[in-house]
Amino acid sequence: MSHILRRAIHLTHKSSLKRGTRLNFAFRCVSTLDISGVYPPIATPFNSDESIAYDKLERNLQQWNTIPFKGYVVQGSNGEYAYLTPEERVELMKKVVQWVGDKKLIIAGSGCESTRDTISMTQKMADVGAKAALVVTPCYYKGGMNNTALINHYTKVADTSPIPVILYSVPGNTAIDLEPEVIIKLSEHKNIIGLKDSGGDIGKLGSLVYATQKNDFQILAGSASFLFPAYAVGCVGGVLGLANVLGKACCDLEQLYKDGKMEEAKQLQHRLIAPNMAVTKRFGVPGLKVAMEWFGYYGGPTRSPLQPIRQSDIDIIRNVFKTNGFLD
Repeated sequence: MSHILRRAIHLTHKSSLKRGTRLNFAFRCVSTLDISGVYPPIATPFNSDESIAYDKLERNLQQWNTIPFKGYVVQGSNGEYAYLTPEERVELMKKVVQWVGDKKLIIAGSGCESTRDTISMTQKMADVGAKAALVVTPCYYKGGMNNTALINHYTKVADTSPIPVILYSVPGNTAIDLEPEVIIKLSEHKNIIGLKDSGGDIGKLGSLVYATQKNDFQILAGSASFLFPAYAVGCVGGVLGLANVLGKACCDLEQLYKDGKMEEAKQLQHRLIAPNMAVTKRFGVPGLKVAMEWFGYYGGPTRSPLQPIRQSDIDIIRNVFKTNGFLD
């Protein structure tokens, strides 16, 4: 889609909102945005006073830009988005777009707890240059987040979004796993183009690829631990926390699979599992930020209430990276 057409769509959308009418998206879905590839959900760097360290973010991006990522997810779970103010979220996105430009595909984490706020945040992210919106499941009132509520939420967001919407299921954080019937139904929406799934159920992913294949729907693995099998069942890429640290290795796995070098891809996948588990499921963002420092990135502190990890835990993480051949 051309820049001129995207701009026309954006202006039409804003005008429609002012009139209180729903924008018809049929004309704007000329082609589906290709989201295939590997993305790091970039960590948000903080100074010692927990303010955002924009200078460190720019430095990290310069180094990440040397890796063949498809793009970046800004304010995924590893970006500590839940601890940022709305103003910080928009400003952070604006800075990333400013520093990266059109070199990479920038996806904005725009999910909020309410549908109203998610619509507003998605619009703001589009205004500062995001090309797609990654919308996490609302979860605070999880007892009320049945299939009807979730379909209603995503449909309203997609109906009004000036950029394509990607569903985001991360049950480890939200305790809500988007069910297949919800995903299949939403895949029919012209402005919902994909799913990032961090649940790790390969059977579910494969069945979703099959069930949505006529809807131009793309599925991304949400963890480096199952990137290889995700490709094998038809997923198109991954949003991988480990890519903040081992981005080249994650992209190497993608290329090995594309080149048909299955044994090499399998061996690399095996080596990535333990480091990935260490900086995601076991030690989380504090562990990820520590590991970033070993590979030339700025990790820095987390924002409270997340706490720094103990030295004994740091030693465990380092040993995992060494055992799997990623550190001397």
